[in-house]
This record gives sequence, structure tokens and C-alpha cells, in this order.
Amino acid sequence: MKTYLISFLCFITLASCSNSASSQQLKSEKLETAYFASGCFWCAEAIFESLNGVEEVINGYSGGHTKNPTYESSNTGKTGHAEAIEVHYNPTTISFETLIDVYFGSQNPTQINGQGPDKGSQYRSIIFYKNTTQKNTILTKKNALAQKLNATIAAEIKPFKKFWIAEDYHQNYERLHPENPYIKAISIPRLNRFKKKFPNLINTH
Repeated sequence: MKTYLISFLCFITLASCSNSASSQQLKSEKLETAYFASGCFWCAEAIFESLNGVEEVINGYSGGHTKNPTYESSNTGKTGHAEAIEVHYNPTTISFETLIDVYFGSQNPTQINGQGPDKGSQYRSIIFYKNTTQKNTILTKKNALAQKLNATIAAEIKPFKKFWIAEDYHQNYERLHPENPYIKAISIPRLNRFKKKFPNLINTH
């Protein structure tokens, strides 16, 4: 009886683990990724993490020509990389098209090589596309915005190639360092301006 009970419990445990693993796999399969550069990645991370349908945002570097860029090397402007974010989102909740609207609506779209006080090629605006459909969506929205503003839109449009994850201390920076002078003076006001502009997109949970 004891042997049978142990065997039965093992079977239940394995089945439970299997179902849990399957659920995790299904959850991850639902998510898609998008890549943006929009000035300081601390600011961009906080904005996109506030969206309903975005599960996670990771800070990093993209758009350059060197391997294994670091914060120090990218800040020289010699690596070609920009501070960028990797956005993990659920396309059944928020679309790629809406992410582009958020992107343009949360920055100064006409500022070249920077956002706000952050200036240099490492802070330039870039939207990375992974397929032709995304590229066409980006071009359509960029052209429409240019006509609306009667101005040149600074964001580059590039094919996605590689995303390098930034150092650990850059992750969740605004949330973990609310008292940082830069966060208080630049990041939080930028986030609040965005929330006021797009209140229907904000995750309130």
C-alpha cells in the first residue's frame, strides 16, 4: 500500500510539474518582442513598462557595429550603438502599431541625436523592424507624423540584428532609484507627460 501511495504521489507531482512547465511555455509563446531606442533607456524602460500588455522591458544596446558593448564604450559614440530597450508584449492585448504610437508620442520626434538633455549618437532615436510588415507600419506612421508636424522626424528605421543586454545595475532603474536626481528631474516628468497623453493605455494593476 505504501509503495502504491508513493508511486501515485510521484505520478501526481510529475503531472503537476508537466502542466506547470506547459503553462509557462504557452505563456512565453504568446509574447512577442519589439526593439526601440528613444534617448536614455531608463526613461524608455519606465514608459513601456507602464503599458497594459507589456510583460517586461530590458535595457541594452543596439544599432552599432561592435560586439559586447558596455555603458562606457557606447557613451564614447564610437561603437555605433544606441541605448535601446527590448519590449516583451502580448499582441492580443497591445499591438505593434500601438507600440509605435507610444514610441512617437513619448518623445520629441524631431530631436536629432538625443532626447531632452541627453545628446549624442548613443541617445539617438531608432525603431528596429523584424519583418516587412513591421517596416511598412513604421514608415506609414513616421510619414503621417511628418506631415502632421510639417517637420522631419528624426527616428532612424533599421532592421533588427542584435540586442546586447545592459549591465544589471541599469535594469528597472527608475523603479529602484526614485531619488536619483536625474530620475526626479527628467525620467519621472517624461513618464508623467506620457501617462497624461495616453491614459487609456496605462496598466493600473
